[in-house]
Amino acid sequence: MPTITLIGYRGTGKSTVARELGLRLGCPWWDADVELERVLGTTIGELLRDRGEPAFRDEEAKILDRLLDEADGVLATGGGVVLRSDNRGQLQSRGGYVVWLTAPADSIRRRLAADPTTASRRPGLTGSDPLAEVDAALASRAPLYRACARLEVDSSSASPSEIADLILRSLKSHDAHPPVAPGQGTSS
Repeated sequence: MPTITLIGYRGTGKSTVARELGLRLGCPWWDADVELERVLGTTIGELLRDRGEPAFRDEEAKILDRLLDEADGVLATGGGVVLRSDNRGQLQSRGGYVVWLTAPADSIRRRLAADPTTASRRPGLTGSDPLAEVDAALASRAPLYRACARLEVDSSSASPSEIADLILRSLKSHDAHPPVAPGQGTSS
């Protein structure tokens, strides 16, 4: 089971921050999208084109389930993993410390436009330009990310190192003060 799981829209820096956290913690880190492509032997773009979004989401759910069982350390999920309620439940119960990396739509569009692999690895899901769908996708997914996350971090103006520092400080504070289960209080 991962110690830390990163969720958020594509282009928010999940993979980069996962790598940084893995280095800091001295543990492995996993990118669910890379693992999905490795297992299937195809890119996400080809999978979407050849089999459609429902098949992609099925494969994404299988990879998530496997990584939540087998992967220790840090896990960076795909941006749309929260779209399925079963996945959200898995993240909440088995994802460890779940962190939502956020960024404003204009920042995400700039990052996606600057990434030469956007067209092949991060295609639009609506059949349109991936940069055109950012605003609507962010608005519809925000409550789903929020439901899973214990921490929300805006990645638009901080470096991966600064984000990792913030997450580790928050995790340390969280571990020092574990949440109280509903219906249980602290006794003196």
